[in-house]
Amino acid sequence: MTAPLIAARDLSVRLGGRVILDDVNVEIRAGEIVTIVGPNGSGKSTFLRALIGAVRPASGRIERAAGLRVGYVPQKLAIDRSMPMTVRRFLGLPRRISRAKAEQVLEHAGAAGLGERQMIDLSGGQFQRVLLARALLEQPQLLLLDEATQGLDQPGAAAFYRRIEEVRQELGCAVVMVSHDLHVVMAASDRVICLNGHICCQGTPEIVADAPEYRALFGTGTKGALALYRHEHSHEHDHTHGHDHEHGHPHDHDHHAAEGEAR
Repeated sequence: MTAPLIAARDLSVRLGGRVILDDVNVEIRAGEIVTIVGPNGSGKSTFLRALIGAVRPASGRIERAAGLRVGYVPQKLAIDRSMPMTVRRFLGLPRRISRAKAEQVLEHAGAAGLGERQMIDLSGGQFQRVLLARALLEQPQLLLLDEATQGLDQPGAAAFYRRIEEVRQELGCAVVMVSHDLHVVMAASDRVICLNGHICCQGTPEIVADAPEYRALFGTGTKGALALYRHEHSHEHDHTHGHDHEHGHPHDHDHHAAEGEAR
């Protein structure tokens, strides 16, 4: 088995005297999509910030592969709405980039043609894709996304996750996502980690959806949605093979059916 790109070893984090994360052990390997789920205040964002080095562990450590390139899409980014700035100019802060480079990362992020648009004129989905494009500038081996679909409607969130899967295939990077979109995330992930200050359970989406610890936090509704996703996708595309079929990516109409099932 190849060495992990990044690993948390016995990681504990304290903020303001309070234990946020306790004895967390996680390994992220090349090419996999890992989703972190958990209730509000469970330490999900803190875990991502520890991975990028923005939070210092109280104990334990973060191990990174030598020269690891990391892209990070934050939960939110405040833009001064009084200051005109094109998407291309935004991508070139603080270091200017060529027009060709800007167009390349925008295309990867599903935001082709937005380079000359004003940042303040973008829709929520376009804004998130521009943030994704910025995270792709260094051709990351590891892409971290913190609630990147917050504020998007369900079809928008589903479309964004499909783009993340395409980015993973195109660049070969590992992806770690923190998300609250439980039923979409379950279909989009190779592995799910349920976090609530410590790791409650982890494994394939099916294993986690069945785990008593997961059900105690989220109830049983998501499992019905997950089963519907997987069944509808594989039933519809029995002639396909390979990665996309394997991970059962939802189409927007599947998503709405799953959403109804989960309620």
